[in-house]
Amino acid sequence: MKRIVALIIPLLILVNLVSAQKVTVLKSAIKFQLKNLGINTGGSINGLTASLVFDPDKLETSTIEAILDVKTINTDNDLRDSHLRGEEYFDIAKYPTITMKSVSFKHKSGDKYTGQFNLTIKGITKTFEVPFTYTTDASGATFKGGLKLNRLDFNLGGKSLVMGNDVSVSIEVQVGK
Repeated sequence: MKRIVALIIPLLILVNLVSAQKVTVLKSAIKFQLKNLGINTGGSINGLTASLVFDPDKLETSTIEAILDVKTINTDNDLRDSHLRGEEYFDIAKYPTITMKSVSFKHKSGDKYTGQFNLTIKGITKTFEVPFTYTTDASGATFKGGLKLNRLDFNLGGKSLVMGNDVSVSIEVQVGK
C-alpha cells in the first residue's frame, strides 16, 4: 500500500505541472508616454520574453514573469533613443533589462483582473497594482493592461522643468496555446 501511495503522489504532482503549461508569446506591444515641453511624447520597447502560467480558475498558482530588452527602446528619434540608453536614463550597459514579476492576482468581473507585480528598473524594485483584461479565442489569449509610474522613482533622468515625471505604460501581449 505504501508503494502505491508513493507512486500516486509523484504522478499527481506531474499531472498538475503539465496542466499549468507555459505559453508562447506571439505578439507584444509595450508603449510608454509622458509629457515633454507640454506635448505628449513616447515610444515603445520591444524584445519581450515572458514566462506565463495563467489560469483564471487557479489564480493562486498563476504566474507571469516578463523581461524587456531595454536596448530595443524606440522613440522614432535615434538621438533620443541613444540618450535614453545612456547612464542618465536606463544605463543599459549596467541594467540591460526591465523585469516585471507577478506577486498575486484577483478577478474583478468578466474578463477584468488585477495583478500585483514587482517592477524592476535600474536595480530598483517597486510593487504596482496593474489592472488588465484577459480574453481567449481559438488560437490563444490576449492580455491588455497598463500602469502609471514616476520616472524619478527609478532614477530615470533628473528633475526637469520641461519633462513630466509621470509615465503611462500600456501593455498588450498575445499568447498561443
